[in-house]
Amino acid sequence: MTARGFGLFALMGLVLLGVGALQSWQLAITILNMSLISAIMALGVNMQWGYAGLFNVGVMGFTAIGGLAVVLVAQPPVPEAWAAGGMGALLGLLLGVASILAAVVVYKRLPKGRLRALAMVAVLVAGYFITSAVFGPATQAIEAVNPASEGYLGGLGLPVVLAWPVGALFAGGVAWMVGKVSLGLRSDYLAIATLGISEIVIAVLKFEGWMSRGVNNVTGIDRPVVRPVDLQTESWLQALAETLGWEVQQTASVVSGLGYAALFTLVLGLLIWLSERAWTSPWGRMMRAIRDNEVSARAMGKDVTQRHLAVFILGSAVCGLAGAMMVSMDGQLTPGSYEPLRYTFLIWVMVIVGGSGNNWGAVLGGFVVWFLWVQVEPAGRWFMELATAGMADGSDLKDHLLGSASYMRLLTMGVALLLMLRFAPRGLIPER
Repeated sequence: MTARGFGLFALMGLVLLGVGALQSWQLAITILNMSLISAIMALGVNMQWGYAGLFNVGVMGFTAIGGLAVVLVAQPPVPEAWAAGGMGALLGLLLGVASILAAVVVYKRLPKGRLRALAMVAVLVAGYFITSAVFGPATQAIEAVNPASEGYLGGLGLPVVLAWPVGALFAGGVAWMVGKVSLGLRSDYLAIATLGISEIVIAVLKFEGWMSRGVNNVTGIDRPVVRPVDLQTESWLQALAETLGWEVQQTASVVSGLGYAALFTLVLGLLIWLSERAWTSPWGRMMRAIRDNEVSARAMGKDVTQRHLAVFILGSAVCGLAGAMMVSMDGQLTPGSYEPLRYTFLIWVMVIVGGSGNNWGAVLGGFVVWFLWVQVEPAGRWFMELATAGMADGSDLKDHLLGSASYMRLLTMGVALLLMLRFAPRGLIPER
């Protein structure tokens, strides 16, 4: 990393220290932790766009898949739900997969023509009705089991940290399926495919309650760090709070947040180390050659489609890892909270502002953009109150301006992106 990069990271650190000193240390730690997770997401997108020029607009979907992995791995199983319809649901899924495989066999075995098309349609229609007859009643029985707090199968009851690599594996598997279909075609097909898959994933999370409780949300997920409420009874923490002159609750929140920060920093540091080694290796030089001129790379004998598929899977897996980390920190999975603005557009802004093609730039962009995203809304409210101080109470214009203060963050993100594209089009830490 260059001296410019060190200086910008140092400045960002001073800004976070300023937030802690002037506002709240709990807020500063929260911003730090979410910035670390956002930086990991930005790093995954940078692998796809900065390394290979792949336009993935479905970051939200891969992040949500990682979050689902936490539920499937860390949540305890629900024996009543399994007894009511667990095996039926699994059998229905297997029948659905078997129907698709049978259609593939028909497609490969029969010669091209009307007979093959009719046979495939017949197999798929028959498979649909058979699968529905088994899968539908089983899932209804599962969702009827104590729906107020359960209504789903649960997970394996394993340590939550194990869900992080599983989330990366799940996201990478979905990326492999998307890539096998869309990579090798025009680049806009990949954008359309990732956008569609992202919306499908969110729809599945919302409406397949037997698996994720849907819009009822999964709460009480085990956390990798001791919760603040459990720390408050520790004598050493009470002594620390007395020494600092803080409340016990505030001290517990800060200590718990620092535990997450240490864990997330370890993961981010490992990813950065691996990314930098890959970027400076012969593989990295090959990826840059493919990104800059695919025709020449193909002429040199490089399998561009397979290299694109590999880096697309890798970047999506990193996004899935970040999604699993975020859900484990929040302690809940809320499918309704996944929005393209937060989990796709904002991540792309981080990559662009930080500097695409530079791993450290993507990380810095994650910190800068997330800090602005959090701080701009209260700052906008303060600015609007100051600007309308001289207006009469009850004025339509004053009410309108104060009511629009929450949209300042959107305006700020747009202005920041425009300024970066105008004055620093290669980002804060551009690729060398």
